[in-house]
Amino acid sequence: MLGERIREIRKKKKMTLEVLAGEELTKGMLSLIENNKAKPSMESLAYIAERLEVEIGDLLEEVSTKELREVLEKAEKLYNLDSETDKYEQLITLIQPYNDKLTQGYESARLLEIYSRSLYHKKMDGWQDFSDRAAKMYDEMNLTAKRAGIGIFRAMEKFVDHDYTDSLTILLRERAEIESNHVYIDPMTRVDLDYNEAILHFAVGDSESATMVMESAIHFSKEHRIFYRIDDLYRLAVVHALMTHDEEKKTHFSTKLKQYGEFADDVHSTLFHELFNIMSLINEKHEYLKALEIIDQYLTDPKMTEFYEIWFLLEKGKAFFGLGRFNEALSFLEKVNIPSWARHPFDLSLLYVKDTYKALCHLELGSGIDAIKFAKMAVENYSTLTNTPFQDFANETYNKIMVKLKDHTPNID
Repeated sequence: MLGERIREIRKKKKMTLEVLAGEELTKGMLSLIENNKAKPSMESLAYIAERLEVEIGDLLEEVSTKELREVLEKAEKLYNLDSETDKYEQLITLIQPYNDKLTQGYESARLLEIYSRSLYHKKMDGWQDFSDRAAKMYDEMNLTAKRAGIGIFRAMEKFVDHDYTDSLTILLRERAEIESNHVYIDPMTRVDLDYNEAILHFAVGDSESATMVMESAIHFSKEHRIFYRIDDLYRLAVVHALMTHDEEKKTHFSTKLKQYGEFADDVHSTLFHELFNIMSLINEKHEYLKALEIIDQYLTDPKMTEFYEIWFLLEKGKAFFGLGRFNEALSFLEKVNIPSWARHPFDLSLLYVKDTYKALCHLELGSGIDAIKFAKMAVENYSTLTNTPFQDFANETYNKIMVKLKDHTPNID
């Protein structure tokens, strides 16, 4: 209670009622306040806080702002660890005792947000309620970027389950709420919202809306001279151009990505540009040996990350297939597993093609049963995604294999 909190701090500072009351309060009134028999006005509360040399929030809460800051510092360090396997359990244990005391201020809002995300990652109920509390507090403090981060997280919660339609619906609703409650949205937050909206429009197959939002974000970034997420936007533009067979835009945005990688010394942008260069060598120019030479350079490069390794292994398998070295192709295609982070239809479309190539390899090696198995697997995987050239390739391959095998084995189904 407020009265006990004032008395506790007063006694810690070894102040008498008379000293704390000063010239603006009477000893009797202060006694009533400390015994919760009278409620101070905001002016009186500010006066008491000033006399005690604390913040008003320290009087209204059972825990001081200083203590919350210390807890938040520990939480942030733990939350940002990559290798700590049980960090979410530790975060829940750290923050849980303070839950009822997190009522106002940045520290409270951020701790509620971290606690909410920790519950989500541990698949525990109630994370949405803590997220709501944090969002409301960010709104009240006009912390737009933090509020947008919660909105994007809520949308992505559906995205990871491949529920793209609900994910987009949530993001659009969250964005509308943010834009109605926040008069000014900083450029980085706007680009963040644009980027996530674009990828979700693409995910549901609405390329027109996605392209409009994506190109608007790119133009906005150039106009305001900010580079935040420009690499992500260029990558998205390159993949979209690949999916739509737009060679002009693919070359344009791939070049832009390369230039950004060189300017910012960004390894990911450089690797992505090289990956699409390799794809072009294999799929369009049929320069398989040249592609393999570049791939091997990157696979032995210590800068190669686990994220990009699967892409280069996939292209290596495709290059060996193009050379007619089917056993070698299979050995690399079998190393390509769908990682947990691959959830967007664009990523999945690029990766699911491995099964189509496996089917073709088995067909060439005379294993009809395996050819049908992998061809069917590819078709089934693509059936849940929006249409892409890779899906068409999978369907055509499956039909080709079925026709070819039926010609040799009439009773095959």
